[in-house]
Amino acid sequence: MQHSARAGRRSTVRAARRLAVLVPLVCALGALVSCSKQEEALTTPCGLVIDGSGSAAAAKEGFDSEAKLKDTLGGFLTDQKCGTLDFAPVTRSSRSSSCRQDEVDLDPPHDATTDQKTQRADAQRDAAVAALAELKCARTQNGSDVWGALTRIGEAVPTGGPTPKLLVVSDFDQADPEFHLSRQDITTKTARAKVIDSLVDKRGMPGIKGMDVFPVGLGMQYKAKPSEAADFDSFWTEALEGRAKAHVDDKYRG
Repeated sequence: MQHSARAGRRSTVRAARRLAVLVPLVCALGALVSCSKQEEALTTPCGLVIDGSGSAAAAKEGFDSEAKLKDTLGGFLTDQKCGTLDFAPVTRSSRSSSCRQDEVDLDPPHDATTDQKTQRADAQRDAAVAALAELKCARTQNGSDVWGALTRIGEAVPTGGPTPKLLVVSDFDQADPEFHLSRQDITTKTARAKVIDSLVDKRGMPGIKGMDVFPVGLGMQYKAKPSEAADFDSFWTEALEGRAKAHVDDKYRG
């Protein structure tokens, strides 16, 4: 009886192995058996800039970058059909920061039998874990060099294909050891142009030309100060669209 049972199990295993070999071949040939439908390839290169400065803390006066990251990242990756995600931190010196997460492939290699929905969901979870790790690291370095972070993400995302999409989770309060936006006069277009000139002259231009920038939290510190909020918005619009030649989209701004 035991010999018969073992023989039966071996027969079942052999049959399963033959099926495992045959199904992909049959799927590839488009014949006889129903295979899982393959999803449209995800090819959009995406980038995430995440602010670890003090103003991004979960405090009353902060805008809580972690909460906003959790609220927006998944929707952003899905909406924009992101195929890859690169990272850049906002710290006191963003370009030279040691905080660096590896690019996440959001549409991993697969074959005709792969459950792509599950595979992609797993990849998005990996991206979320990496994003939180990036934020945790950025918080240890403090500061708010937004301009440097934009430069860094512009260098990281692949170009030459679909338009890159950048999610920037920050209040955009540029404040590094050499420059504090809050101390600058940005009340007129002429004054704002001079401030932008100083940033470009000292730091160069972020390589984000033609990219779509989705800010999250921009200017939240000015919610109770409408006139200052308007000047702040104008400054970043003129810097990002007027100078860097990117396109700003407020879809996830909140």
